[in-house]
Amino acid sequence: MTQPIVKNPPHQPSPGAGAGSARARNELLLLAAARLRAEVGKRIVGQRDVLEEVLMAMLAGGHALLVGVPGLAKTLMIRSIADAMQLEFRRIQFTPDLVPSDITGTEILDEDAATGTRQFRFVQGPVFANIVLADEINRTPPRTQAALLEAMQERHVTAAGETMPLPQPFFVLATQNPIEQEGTYPLPEAQLDRFLFNISIGYPSEQDEVEILRATTTVEATQLSPVLDGAETIAIQHAVRELPAADAVLRYAAKIARATRPDGDALLPIVKQYVRWGAGPRAGQALILGAKAHALLQGRYAVSPDDIRRVALPVLRHRVLLNFAAEAEGITTQQVVASLLEHVPAPASMLAV
Repeated sequence: MTQPIVKNPPHQPSPGAGAGSARARNELLLLAAARLRAEVGKRIVGQRDVLEEVLMAMLAGGHALLVGVPGLAKTLMIRSIADAMQLEFRRIQFTPDLVPSDITGTEILDEDAATGTRQFRFVQGPVFANIVLADEINRTPPRTQAALLEAMQERHVTAAGETMPLPQPFFVLATQNPIEQEGTYPLPEAQLDRFLFNISIGYPSEQDEVEILRATTTVEATQLSPVLDGAETIAIQHAVRELPAADAVLRYAAKIARATRPDGDALLPIVKQYVRWGAGPRAGQALILGAKAHALLQGRYAVSPDDIRRVALPVLRHRVLLNFAAEAEGITTQQVVASLLEHVPAPASMLAV
């Protein structure tokens, strides 16, 4: 005898119930992220786009490299974000004499005064934190940079014959000065590629600079209250990855990444003439994750081509390598990316999304 088909029996939740609870959860997480942005804004004047890009990188689970001349509050912004989050924060000042164990930790010999026995004990380095500020990261030798590279990519540290996981969530927010290169060690492309975003910080507007002078030349210091903890941060990261991206959006991101390669099929003149090496598949991953984070921060639950375009520059700025002709003629990566966004067609069916 054929059994009747029962749709959504009482003991099972309906398909819409899970979606509704997920959306309610995401809205609460969005409010927490908005409070974080507002709290950091109490101390950082202007730099709205920069702050948004740092938050997008963190909420997407990636690392960020902040590049700007001295005095533009790169370090202060990172410290302010750490102050507004209930996460462990460590700062590493990179110098030419820094060695890998200064970052990862080292073994010391302990002696028990009562028994006289000796044993080695591993003392964790500053990388064992949730937010690590790598200040002036290009001032340390490649060997030390490589120690940080493993931590950034693998989320663990190998030392004293053991592999030790790093705390979660884990972010490396690094700073770099673009104008003073004497005595520095430029980061290799393999390590640059580990940064989700390369964020350029420019000079503030006149009004913002006046506000900076007003806020920083008085006795009172702005105190920030923690508004986001580790569990909420991890929950937002999961919500970002759960956000749907249509096949058309995935293809759009892939086309942008592939269009940067001078040996590709459909070459743009500016790419063929000025690009030495294009972006790899990790750029496409960063475009999608960054776009998802941007969409969620805007209160939307699907990724659009506009989200891809918003994050294209910080994603590709350090992944598209220009040749000597570009340097001689003053062509910048920003110009190449702008040309790509102009000529790579967005999905026609999603232009209004």
